[in-house]
Formats: sequence, structure tokens, C-alpha cells
Amino acid sequence: MRYIRTIALIVLDILLINFSYIFGLFLKFEGALPKIYLDKYLSYAIYITLLQIVIFYIFGLYKTMWRYASISEFIKVISAIVIATVISAMIFITTEAALPRSIYVLALLLEIFLIGGIRFLSRARYIISPINGQNKKPRMDAKRTMIIGAGEAGVMVLKELRKHSEISSVPVAFIDDDISKKSKNVMGVPVVGNRYEIIKVAKNYKIEEIILAMPSISREEQREILEICNKTKIKTKIIPGYYRVIEEDKFDLSSIREVEIEDLLGRDEIKLDTNSLEEFIKDRVILVTGAGGSIGSELCRQIIKYAPKLLVMVDIYENNVYDIQNELKRTYKNPKIEVLIDSIRDLERMEFIFSKYKPEVVFHAAAHKHVPLMEDSPISAIKNNVFGTLNLLNCSDKYNVDKFVNISTDKAVNPTSVMGCTKRVCEIMIQIMNKKSKTDFVAVRFGNVLGSNGSVIPLFKKQIKEGGPVTVTHPDIIRYFMTITEACQLVMQAGAIARGGEIFILDMGEPVKIVDLANKLIELSGLVPNEDIKIEFTGLRPGEKLYEELLLNTENSNKTEFDKIFIENPYEHDEDKLEIGLNKLREDIHNGSKEDIVQDLKYIVPNFTPDMKSGEVNER
Repeated sequence: MRYIRTIALIVLDILLINFSYIFGLFLKFEGALPKIYLDKYLSYAIYITLLQIVIFYIFGLYKTMWRYASISEFIKVISAIVIATVISAMIFITTEAALPRSIYVLALLLEIFLIGGIRFLSRARYIISPINGQNKKPRMDAKRTMIIGAGEAGVMVLKELRKHSEISSVPVAFIDDDISKKSKNVMGVPVVGNRYEIIKVAKNYKIEEIILAMPSISREEQREILEICNKTKIKTKIIPGYYRVIEEDKFDLSSIREVEIEDLLGRDEIKLDTNSLEEFIKDRVILVTGAGGSIGSELCRQIIKYAPKLLVMVDIYENNVYDIQNELKRTYKNPKIEVLIDSIRDLERMEFIFSKYKPEVVFHAAAHKHVPLMEDSPISAIKNNVFGTLNLLNCSDKYNVDKFVNISTDKAVNPTSVMGCTKRVCEIMIQIMNKKSKTDFVAVRFGNVLGSNGSVIPLFKKQIKEGGPVTVTHPDIIRYFMTITEACQLVMQAGAIARGGEIFILDMGEPVKIVDLANKLIELSGLVPNEDIKIEFTGLRPGEKLYEELLLNTENSNKTEFDKIFIENPYEHDEDKLEIGLNKLREDIHNGSKEDIVQDLKYIVPNFTPDMKSGEVNER
């Protein structure tokens, strides 16, 4: 749509440029068009027109959103027309096609009036249209709406709500922290207070809906405002980031969305070193295991932006990886991707994949991650997490992979579960392998990601939708949370700066009490915790900790150049002891009890403190 508007504007400018010169001749000669001058102009018209269009393009006259234009944009229009006309006049004067000099002045004035006027008209329509919208009678059932933010984004929300009479929302009040706006009207809607008066205004104006329209504020400010809105128990919505609203001209009512838990827990956008990431990924073969999972699929989305030579996506579960494959094909024209349905447990298939595609970077996100399930199925945890990873480590070493980045977890720190312990074994294998391989092997450790498959948030949402109760294992249980996008960006950045052997720890921010998370989700649904939706405590599950840790030793870590990435100093590991422990685990796969598995894991990871309440191994 934008390109069609640009082409239409160029065509219109072509017509107006030529009309200005010809009509200038018409005015100069009082209604006559002398053939000698008309022929002179027409012989150079195509060159003059092309020249002026190029100058207009250089000045950005076809990139500006004119309905939001300010005085600086219109000064730019006049400057472009003046320069284009002066150069055109010089061409005419220095050739045999010279026109009367007054023609250039007339053409200049006409172009400013016509070409500038067309653009002024777009701005004028934008200003006037909300006024026309005021005359539209709102629906009888329209919700009384408060808009937070009386700036440009808030005005766009107001305009859209008024334009669409079928929308059951009528703006009755603005909130803005700018004291100079208080007690003033924005298109007939009063600015009645700042963020600290939201609760009072909501009560006084009988507000039924709140829209946060401050896309340029920090995430910390956004959280603060949303927390205040949450106390009103009124449904709150939010608009997307500034660049999408203003620069991309994508704002419409569908852009307004419900507030998500990520808006309350997420942090400010991270700053990446795009140059190092491009050097790390561009024109290289990248392999992602577990590519259909929450982390794996987001890694694929982030990786493809940096134009890899080929992105090889490996997953055993076809449905999820099929979805991300189709998403990438819809988003990018002919993305260079290859999707393979294979298990990392199958060494023969991994050998084939590495030998055929020769990946230069491997992101290993495939894993069994659910703590209670792996307590009941420890053999699967060992087969997949330990020996599946070992297959990839050996293939990476054999086929000269440049960097291998393993996705680890906070549950690997002082593990209390089989799953956590298997991930700690992987970290040990990586650091030992790194010492004897040309490949740089590293691990990246972080906590829970918001909204990932199997996380508490989708579960809580489902329970709320079903009317409750929302089940929390313990009133004091806490977890670290990070958005999937943030986690994957930091994983890639850590991989880019890795030199081999590091365990990178991502700064997860402040821990969150799970019961507080449940309360927030219930409130976001417009309900009251323990009144509309009950919260029940069910007790800690097998292998579950009250508090997750990210570091084995908080004093044994170093900062990196990125404020959210730390490095845990490597520990000395006994390779012979690891090999003995792995051989024990191989035997356990065939005839070991859970007690055997736990003891052999503990042999490799002495600080493993297992929870043995879950009973016998549920496999064979």
C-alpha cells in the first residue's frame, strides 16, 4: 500500500511540474502559448522533470508521512522545489532552449503552491478528520475510555476510536505527566491528571476501559503505570512500540492489544552488538537442534535476520518445527533453511547431518526439560540430555564446527532433580571437550522464559479460563524470568563473544514469587484473586526447589562487555571420572534402577542432592 501511494505521488508531481511551466507560459503571454517557447520547453521537459523528481527523492519527499508532517518537513519541500527550479533554469539558460526569465519565477511559485499544497492537504485532512469524528454519535453501550498519554500516539488512538463508530469505546479523559497539558482539551477530550491520579480519575469519570498510549517510555515506566492501572480492576490495553506506530504507519485499532504478563515483568530492550552478531552468523551454516521448541524456534527467528548461508533446523517433533518453517517462509522471501526430522539420540543420523551440511555454528536447544516428568523417566533424560548432547559434541569436534553453544538451565546449579543434574553433566562434558578440541564449546545458563512450552503462565491462563483454581506448588516459591526473545538474543551474543570453555550466565533480573505471578494474571483477566478465582497450594513436586540459583559460586564470575552477560570461571574436571560415570549411565539405561541412576549421576556431580520421593523408573 505504501509503494502504491509513493508511485501515485511521483506521477502527480510529474504532472504538476509540467503544468507549472506550461501554465507559467500561459500567464506570461496573457492566455496565449507561443509555439516557439512551448517547443523549447517540450524538447527539454523529460530531462527537467526527471531532474526535479530525483531532487525531490534526495530530499525525502517520498519517504515522509505527510499526515504527521511538521513545519520542518514543509521547509524541506520548499527547499527542494527552489533548488530543483534553480538548476532547471540554469539548464534552460545555458542551452538554446532559454525561456523568458519570469517563467522560472512563475514555475517556482506554482510548484510551491501545487506540490507543497498537495502535501499540506494530507496534513490538513488528518487534523480535520478527528473534528468530523466528534460528530459521530457513540453507541449506547460504548465503554467510557481513559487514554494514558496525550501525545501523538494518544491522539492517533483518539482519532481511530472516533473514526470507527462501530467500536464500543468513547474517550472521555486523557492522563499525561506533562503538567503544561493539564486542564487543557485534546480534540475535545480533557487532560485531567497524571499517572498518580489514574485511580481517582477512573472512579470520578466512571472509566470502563484504559488504553496506555505511551510507546516511547521505558519498560520500567510502563510497568509502573500498568501496576497502577491494575489496581483499578479495569481492563487495560496497550499499543505497540513507537517505531511501529509512527515510522511504519502501521497503527490501527488492531494494533491495540491486551496487556500481557510480559509487559509487567519484561525489562528494557537489550542492546546488541549487531556487528559481531552479523560477523558470527552471516554467510555461515548454522545448525539449531530442538528448532521447534520455544527457545529453538526463537533462535531460528533471530538467526535468519542475519542472513546465514544456510539454517539447518533439527527436531524430533514435526508439528512445531513445521510451524516455524512456514512462519519463516511467510516472513522472508526464499529463506535459506533446511528442516530435518531427526533425534539427537541417533548418532548415525547426526553423523550424516554434520557430514552433509558441515555446520560452522551449532546452537543446541534440544532437551527434555520438565523436572517432574524426568523424575519419573530418568532413562529418557539420560538418553536425550546426556548422550544426545555427547553425540553432538563428538560430531562437532569431528567435523570441525567453529562454535558449539549449549542451552543450559539454572536447574543445573546445585541440582536437586534428575533433569537439572543431566544438564550439569552436559556443562562438564562441554568444558572437558573444549580442552581437547579445536571447536569452541560453551554453555549459556538462564532461568525460566515467559510463555515457553510447559511454563506456568500458559498453565495459569488455562486454569483461569476454566474458572480456577490456579495451582501454585508453594507460597514462597520464586523463579527468575526472562522473555524468550531476550534470552535468545543474549544466547546469540554470548556465542559471538565466546572463546571456548565458558559457562555464560544471563542476568535474569529480580526473582518473582510464583504466587504474585498468579495474582497478576488473574487481575489481568479482570478478576479478583481468591474471590473470583481461587489460588490453591499443592506442595513442591519431586525434584523442585523453592529457590533457583544461577551461579555455582557467586564470587567465581566475571563481567563481560555486555551488562546482562556474565561468565562463570571454569572448574577443573576429572576427565577419567567423567568417562567412568558415563559408562555407568550407559549400563543403567539397560538394567539400572532409579537408585542406580541417581547414584551414578551423583558420582559425576557430587553436589547433586536428589529427591527420591517419585518412586520407580517408569521406563523400559
